[in-house]
Amino acid sequence: MSEMGKHRPSVSIIVLNWNGVRDTVECLESLQKITYSNYDVIVVDNGSTGDDADVLEERFGDYIHLIRNDENYGYAGGNNTGIRYALANCAPDYVLVLNNDTTVAPGFLDHLVGAAESDDRIGLVGPKVYYHGFPDRIYAAGGRVSMRTGQSFHIGMKEKDRGQYGTRQDVDYLPGCCLLIKRAVIERAGLFDESYFCYWEETDYCFRAREAGYRVVYVPEAKIWHKAPVVLRAWQRTPAGQKESALYHYYMIRNAFRFMRRHATKGQYRTFLFHLFAYRLWYRAAVCLLYHRDPGLLLGFLRGVRDGVGS
Repeated sequence: MSEMGKHRPSVSIIVLNWNGVRDTVECLESLQKITYSNYDVIVVDNGSTGDDADVLEERFGDYIHLIRNDENYGYAGGNNTGIRYALANCAPDYVLVLNNDTTVAPGFLDHLVGAAESDDRIGLVGPKVYYHGFPDRIYAAGGRVSMRTGQSFHIGMKEKDRGQYGTRQDVDYLPGCCLLIKRAVIERAGLFDESYFCYWEETDYCFRAREAGYRVVYVPEAKIWHKAPVVLRAWQRTPAGQKESALYHYYMIRNAFRFMRRHATKGQYRTFLFHLFAYRLWYRAAVCLLYHRDPGLLLGFLRGVRDGVGS
């Protein structure tokens, strides 16, 4: 490390791979070009069925610490494996959770760490996230949660970037595709809740950090690109291979119940239930059956409601 790097806070970057070696290679290649010097990279192979781990080990060698999970533990469990390894072996000041289907701007980590270091109360920071396939379209400039309806939404989603989200601001949550967490937050709030498995766990974590007294801040100077599906116009369909799935619908609604039980007031939880059964369920049925023409999506949603009510 350079002398300047020695004086910078140390960052452990966690990249989770599950049957996505091509994306992971592209992500790691972009990380190799960053200007921040005091970091290490931990790749957690989350039980891939092929030879992903061998390919990554051969391609990146000592650049990465490679962990091979014996099965898929989901977003929360897989990242927790990497975080535990980092805390035990790397002694980082920060942990960066980064999706494997992202690429990063060279200076993104400088901006994230600089913002986090500017105030002891700032516990989590995240970048401006663009769509990888539409690099001037915003995927998220932080996020908000409606505690009345139990729905979350990315700020600025699908908007063309004209500088309208160019100011740092406190937000309800940051997308889990890129989340820089101060070590003190982990020591106080713990790890991701693995009962979520996937979806809502980063929102839950941001709320837990805020309840512990920390700020959650969006940093527009930091930029990354995420390979998320997008439909910009009626004539632009979601790319092949990126269709909605029954499991997506299942976990999104099941985990909304889990999140609302933990963080909503009794009144908010009641309005969430009313909105769900009076409007959202019927809207979702119409989308699944009339737009997607896929009853399996609706069944996934209904199973999620069932398990969410019963959990």
